[in-house]
Amino acid sequence: MKRLKWNVLIYSVLFVVVLYMTLNEYSPIWIVGATFVAFLIAFTTQFYYPAVLDKRVDRVESFLRSQKKNPALYIQYVLANRLEDEMNTVMEQLMSKNKRVTAQAPFKAAYGLYLKDMAAVHDAVPHIRYSDYRAYYETALLVEEGKSAEAREHLESIKKQWMRSALLAEVERKAGNSEAAVKYAKEAIDASGGVQRYVLHKEYERTLPQAVGRVS
Repeated sequence: MKRLKWNVLIYSVLFVVVLYMTLNEYSPIWIVGATFVAFLIAFTTQFYYPAVLDKRVDRVESFLRSQKKNPALYIQYVLANRLEDEMNTVMEQLMSKNKRVTAQAPFKAAYGLYLKDMAAVHDAVPHIRYSDYRAYYETALLVEEGKSAEAREHLESIKKQWMRSALLAEVERKAGNSEAAVKYAKEAIDASGGVQRYVLHKEYERTLPQAVGRVS
């Protein structure tokens, strides 16, 4: 409801501005420019900021819950909250919408990792286009196979701080080093924003509650 109110406000303001400029015979270039800026602001506040930058988990959750018609985003909410009854449906939507193997690969890898289906992750990894994400899942496979030394070495190629820290947190957690695991988990959360921060936060609520301040 709050998001709808913001949309109504933004587009109402845009309408008023364009109407004012038109009635006062502003140059079409200025009108087009003002419209573009308004749409850019709307996109940033309503989509880019909550998806990528927002640090508030509750706001990101609200954003994700509103994305049911966008399976590429909604799958993050479904997996983070382990909504078993929705997973197959959303994955089918993703596979139907994205026919290319390279487009399907990141989702298959994430789903396989969630299911602990390492064979599925292994099959998907070679088709992941972005090097950091490919290395992330390659390292995750090494962690699941108990090859911690190889995992530590492999993750050094990853540029994204949150990925490196999240992987190190999992290495330390599996080794029973809870203090180090919590340290790296906090680093991963601090280095992330938007949807990725939300996913990490929800995962650590279950596996490393000390990292998110939830100790039962």
